[in-house]
Amino acid sequence: MPTETDPPLERDLVAGLEKGLKVIEAFDQERSRLSIAEVAESTGLTRAAARRYLITLTHLGYMRHENKLFSLTPAVLRLGQSYLHSARLPRIAQPLLYRLAYSLGEAASVGVLDHDQLVCVAAVSAGQLVSATLQPGTRVPAWCTANGRMLLASLPQAQIEAFLARAHPEAITTHTIVNRERLALEIARARAQGYALVDQELELGLRTIAVPVKNFRGDVVAAMNVSVHAGRLPIEQMVERCLPAMIKIQVELGALL
Repeated sequence: MPTETDPPLERDLVAGLEKGLKVIEAFDQERSRLSIAEVAESTGLTRAAARRYLITLTHLGYMRHENKLFSLTPAVLRLGQSYLHSARLPRIAQPLLYRLAYSLGEAASVGVLDHDQLVCVAAVSAGQLVSATLQPGTRVPAWCTANGRMLLASLPQAQIEAFLARAHPEAITTHTIVNRERLALEIARARAQGYALVDQELELGLRTIAVPVKNFRGDVVAAMNVSVHAGRLPIEQMVERCLPAMIKIQVELGALL
């Protein structure tokens, strides 16, 4: 009898569903409208197979077709909404994030790792529009965000080393850390001190501090951050001003998960 950690048998997988989801994932900010040939190239499907999946997704309302190009429709958001409405973490975190954000007068969010990306699952702005990335469903690189770096720090060392080996950090801003050795030091620092502090590495003017979110067993299941505009709070004051309130919410959230 296979265990939960064993990979599934090939006969138990639905290949059509897997390929259909790959077709949806082929579309992103840089590739919002694609031809059949482009989808085939991106997914590894034949042009005939890509055409069938695109026609099926269009029939189901997930795609639109215009001038030989396909694009996603808002119906795709139902897939993400299903997670946000059914998962315990966003539902439990949202009211506590509200308290945290309004107690500090800043933005706060909770995120999880999805492969090498940080996905925001809950957020409160407290009237401060700090960044468009602090919205449920947004994806950003894990290596240049406080939540992502905190979650990387919670991984076993072998997984951290594997991540660093395959990562290709890019200079998103002039502050972005792209050197793998320095990234390793920052991840180790986050693990040692229990929080991660990132200064304008994802966006100029965005400073963020993050702590891990653990369940009642002590497993890290997410990370929680507070984000501020650089013009309102110097980096030297981030820990003193934000960390005590974050630790209080961290403890409350952990008791509920």
